[in-house]
Amino acid sequence: MLQSIEGVYKNGNIQLSELPSNISESRVIVTFLEHKKDKHSKQIMQFGMFSGNKQST
Repeated sequence: MLQSIEGVYKNGNIQLSELPSNISESRVIVTFLEHKKDKHSKQIMQFGMFSGNKQST
């Protein structure tokens, strides 16, 4: 069974935000995500991004 758990890599250590359920030992794959300082600074949608007469924000 695959599980994904968020965590933080800092000073050579990985700190998980929660413990995986029903796993005492397992192989892992670690993916490093792009670090974003302010999660709310980038908008997903903006005015005028869709063509046509009906504009959405």
